[in-house]
Amino acid sequence: MTDLVFSIVMLAAILLLVGAFLYWRRTGEVKQPALMVILALIAIGNVLIWTIPTPEGTAPVDLVEGAGAD
Repeated sequence: MTDLVFSIVMLAAILLLVGAFLYWRRTGEVKQPALMVILALIAIGNVLIWTIPTPEGTAPVDLVEGAGAD
C-alpha cells in the first residue's frame, strides 16, 4: 500500500514541476510557480526520507510495513 502512496506522491511532484514550468512560460509570474516547485521538492524529500536506508540497512518504510504484518 505504501508503494502506491509513494508512486502517487512522485507523480504529483512531477506534475507540479511541469505545471510550474508551463504556468511560468504562459504568464511570466514567478511567485505561484516558485511555490509549486517548493511543494514538489518537499514531496520528493518526504519520499526520500521514507525510502532511503539508514546506516543499519533498513528504510523507515520497511519498519512500518513490518509492524503492520502482525
